[in-house]
Amino acid sequence: MSSTLLEVTRASHEEVERLERVIVKDLQNEPASNKDRLFQSHRVRNMIDTITSTTHKLIEIYEDNDNARKDEIAALGGQTATGVNNVFSAFYDRLKEIREYHRKHPVARVVDANDDYEALLKEEPQIEFSGEEAFGRYLDMHELYHQYINSKFGEPIEYSAYLDIFPEADKIPRKKKMTRQYREYMENLLEYLLYFFQRTEPLQDVDRIFSKVTTEFEENWAAGKVHGWENENQENGHAPAQHAALDLDYYSTVEELMEVGPERLKEALAALGLKTGGTIQQRAERLFLTKHTPLEKLDKKHFAKGARASEKKGVAPVPQEDANSKEIALMEAKMKKLCDLLEETIARTKDNVVKKQALTYEEIEAEREEEETQEDTESEDEEQQIYNPLKLPMGWDGKPIPYWLYKLHGLGQEFKCEICGNYSYWGRRAFERHFKEWRHQHGMRCLGIPNTKNFNEITSIEEAKELWKKIQQRQGVNKWRPDLEEEYEDKEGNIYNKKTYTDLQRQGLI
Repeated sequence: MSSTLLEVTRASHEEVERLERVIVKDLQNEPASNKDRLFQSHRVRNMIDTITSTTHKLIEIYEDNDNARKDEIAALGGQTATGVNNVFSAFYDRLKEIREYHRKHPVARVVDANDDYEALLKEEPQIEFSGEEAFGRYLDMHELYHQYINSKFGEPIEYSAYLDIFPEADKIPRKKKMTRQYREYMENLLEYLLYFFQRTEPLQDVDRIFSKVTTEFEENWAAGKVHGWENENQENGHAPAQHAALDLDYYSTVEELMEVGPERLKEALAALGLKTGGTIQQRAERLFLTKHTPLEKLDKKHFAKGARASEKKGVAPVPQEDANSKEIALMEAKMKKLCDLLEETIARTKDNVVKKQALTYEEIEAEREEEETQEDTESEDEEQQIYNPLKLPMGWDGKPIPYWLYKLHGLGQEFKCEICGNYSYWGRRAFERHFKEWRHQHGMRCLGIPNTKNFNEITSIEEAKELWKKIQQRQGVNKWRPDLEEEYEDKEGNIYNKKTYTDLQRQGLI
């Protein structure tokens, strides 16, 4: 049953859909600690890898290079190799295959999808971290540090100072970077940072990140703008293509070409892989030969040693030193990108190292044990009820405030406001502040009374209404005055009160 190609296809599609549902359900849960976040990320990463491998198998099945899928589909309709359609024979063959499958697997049972989800969500992937890394909280760069201080390009500094300068590779002199020792150090540094980043951020697409870094690096390298490697080719005696090449269409004679100068001729010859020695006239004559003669047809005596492979292609040979420089510079660019992504972890590592320098061995061990148990008890502490028999208000840290502070602010005194719906305010400060808050403003708006300073300290609805009546009587606005408040509009859209409109109309101005 499960051995047929169509059954494998169906089971693969089911597996992909099942894992997609598990991923969605897992990502809906908010991790309570850094450890839970890592477990969740690695679970999702493993499921994505499984989906990818299963999808590749499905692609191979659908491509059907050996026609096995086509033959199996034809066999479902009873179509044999000779073209004879025998439906009953195909049916009984299928029935025999199903019975044989169940005979070999008598204890096979259907797994509940919900139980399967719970099992996958509770899975804790194995993630390897050293004790110094503290489950991904800090970097462990002690080996790289010893490799740095024991090298010719390094300097004897403290570990904490090394954490500050290791991303700044451009401060190392370029001559020291061309050594094998520096190359091995940069390879080890890049390997460790990449391995650490993959363990702490498994859902990040490292290949896409490095692809973008490589593209930007190639553009900057061609323009000579890589920081710390500017004009590398000029220093090695080989100018970049945009500066080395000479357009010979502008020169009709050797004498005109000599006016360019010996150094410029040398750069142009080196770019083409030709010999750069001789007088200025010999250089000009050698370069002028390439105006009408292709490089592959030139005499070999004009080419420098080691340029035979490149002369056939018509391009200048790339020195081995230049290739090494470019490779090392690319590793530095990738290393800097990883340092930017791990910026918070590097800063946290610095703080941890500085703090440990002021602690004894016993204090360091006690703190490490406390950190290991802190994450496990973090979620449990949140669920525990806080002992608060006096019912004191909670502070910014989620704990009851001190009793002396409670008495100082008079938080035991209750003020009720009828306008706010008999809402209680504890303490004089909160009571005075509530007159400008939304709840009291909404209550005054419902009463049709403006919330001005005149109504401060008034919490009764009747008192507020009586005060509003007195204010209206004092201001004389308790009666309707049509001559001042009734509005009229003329043909041009101008607005006037009744008295003004009547006067203008009598004068014939409207």
